[in-house]
Amino acid sequence: MKNTILILLVSLIALTACSKENNDTDNGLKRVVFDPGQLKFISNSLNPKKGTMSALYGNEKALESLSKENQTPETGTVMKLVTWKYHENPQYIGGTITGELLSIETVHSDNAGNISYDVKSDLAKTTSPNKDERIQYFMSYRPVSRP
Repeated sequence: MKNTILILLVSLIALTACSKENNDTDNGLKRVVFDPGQLKFISNSLNPKKGTMSALYGNEKALESLSKENQTPETGTVMKLVTWKYHENPQYIGGTITGELLSIETVHSDNAGNISYDVKSDLAKTTSPNKDERIQYFMSYRPVSRP
C-alpha cells in the first residue's frame, strides 16, 4: 500500500511539473543577429552608462593595423563596429544579452589610402558624428588575444 501511494505521489508531481506553461514575454524587445560576412571578430567593449555593448569586426588588414597600434588604418582595411543595447538575460540571473541594434559604423581604407567612414543608425539622422574622432576611436581598439 505504501509503495502504491508513493508511486502515485511521484507520478502526480512529475506530471504537474511538466505542464507549466512559459508565460515569459519579450517585453517588446527584438534581438538582431549581425552577420559579419567575411569579417572576423577583433574586439568588444561595454558602456554601462549608456547600457550598450559593441563588437568590432574586420579583415586581416584591420587586424594587422590594430596589432601594430597604428594611428591610421593600413590600405585595404575594412572594419565594422556594431553597437547594441543590452538587457538582462531572462534565463540567467546576472547575465546580459544583446538587444536592439543601435548602429553599424564602417571604416574603409581603399588602395589609394583614402579613409571613408559611414554610419547606419537612426541616431545618425539627428546627429553627425565627427569622422576623424570616430576613426581614432576605431584605432584605439586592441585585438582580443586568443590562446
